Amino acid sequence: MRWCALAMQYARMVVGYHGCDAAVAARVLAGEPFQESANDYDWLGRGVYVWEYGPDRALRFAREQQQRGKLQTPALVGALVQLGTCFDLMDTHFMSDLADGYRVWAEIHRARGNPLPKNTGRPPGYKLRRLDCAVLNWYLDRAAEDGKAYDTVRCGFLEGEPVYPGSGILRETHVQIAVRNPDCILGVFRPAPTRRRP
Repeated sequence: MRWCALAMQYARMVVGYHGCDAAVAARVLAGEPFQESANDYDWLGRGVYVWEYGPDRALRFAREQQQRGKLQTPALVGALVQLGTCFDLMDTHFMSDLADGYRVWAEIHRARGNPLPKNTGRPPGYKLRRLDCAVLNWYLDRAAEDGKAYDTVRCGFLEGEPVYPGSGILRETHVQIAVRNPDCILGVFRPAPTRRRP
């Protein structure tokens, strides 16, 4: 298989925001590392998830998790992230490579008689992304075995309802990053409270 020849080595840093429980935020801010997410429905495969320049969206995620009973007190942690070698799905070149990887992955699954996982939920958001997670983990693991490890995965997602009737702009559209190499998280901080405009 051909791995992405145009690996993006980003020297730049971004600010990411991680929505979590207040107890988790306190531990991370005290120096404990983030825990990697490894759910079979994670949108970008394994990693520490942050919303790129998206504190409001990260906090909304934490509040959604509270409503589901998965955490008690929603909180926010800011992180300075060095993207490093990034599998950047905001660039069409990486989309082509991932599509090629999917074809190989699907052939292997079918040859073994295994059913392919599916993304579920309402499009375009698909809240549970078992297919995307499985393909990305498989592709990125194979790349790492061949000496092409990626530090981060980055993608834009259309999510939510239109901001007004007929709009193509959706309320929760965001850029998400899965940090696969924890050394790319250069530092964390407690975001200052912001006041919303009336």
